[in-house]
Amino acid sequence: MTKTKAYEDLGIINPLQSLVERTNNFLLSLSVNKHITRKQYENLRVDKDEAELAHLYFLPKAHKPNTPLRPIISGLKSPTIVIYRWLDGLLRPLFNRSACDTIIPNGMQLIKQVERWSTKYLTSVTSFITMDITDLYTMIPQEGGVTAIKRLIEASDLKQIDGVKKRDHFSSCQICDDQ
Repeated sequence: MTKTKAYEDLGIINPLQSLVERTNNFLLSLSVNKHITRKQYENLRVDKDEAELAHLYFLPKAHKPNTPLRPIISGLKSPTIVIYRWLDGLLRPLFNRSACDTIIPNGMQLIKQVERWSTKYLTSVTSFITMDITDLYTMIPQEGGVTAIKRLIEASDLKQIDGVKKRDHFSSCQICDDQ
């Protein structure tokens, strides 16, 4: 985590009120300019009394030598979590459609794929290679993540998703990434 500089110690600074205000102002401007409906605004708006800053904690990786720690970010009440969930619900079907031939979502699917591939491609000299990826999420540049989402949306034939124009999804992704 220190090598990616993705996180910073806030010390005594509490940016929660500012994050809530920025998020709600962003959503209000989308609503006022008719980019989202009033109902969407009401559903996405942040309740300042319910919001909390995301926080970091660690779980030990007991199965590894020297017991390294796995960082976990808990953001279940963060100011942008409802926007994240809304965007995920909208974008997940697009992603699944575009990546359905290349993703293996779980171990059972991996076993089924290997069984299918084994009849055509696997031989007695086939090698399997595994890798341990570290800092996956903190290594994705924020701009790169938003750019990937833009490409995903632009590749779809849809002019809008859930009544929201493509460009407004981009700005929603950006505010989530900024926080």
